This record gives sequence, C-alpha cells and structure tokens, in this order.
Amino acid sequence: MASKNKGSRIQVALKCSECGNLLRPTFKNVKNTKEKLELNKYCPTCKKTTIFKETKIGK
Repeated sequence: MASKNKGSRIQVALKCSECGNLLRPTFKNVKNTKEKLELNKYCPTCKKTTIFKETKIGK
C-alpha cells in the first residue's frame, strides 16, 4: 500500500492557556500559516471558552 502524503500539512496539538489541558490534535498548513495557531475553544476542564495555543505533539 502506498502511504498518504499530506504535503505541507503538519499535526499539532492545542493547549489551554489557563489550565494547560491538551485538546485533540489538529492539522495546520505550514505554507499558509507561518506563525503559531491561537484559537478560542471550549475547555471542558475550565468549563469556559479560553485561548488554545499550538504546541508540538510529544511521541
């Protein structure tokens, strides 16, 4: 079987800026988005909407 080549997309994790909770992994296009992602998402630990910042996925 041939492996899928995603091209310029990499997998990153999102981390809550308040409690440090890691959200599920997401994909980012490196060619279009050079800077780190910052998204407003709902954190189930904090039980409110907070800013999630991009972090590397530890393996």
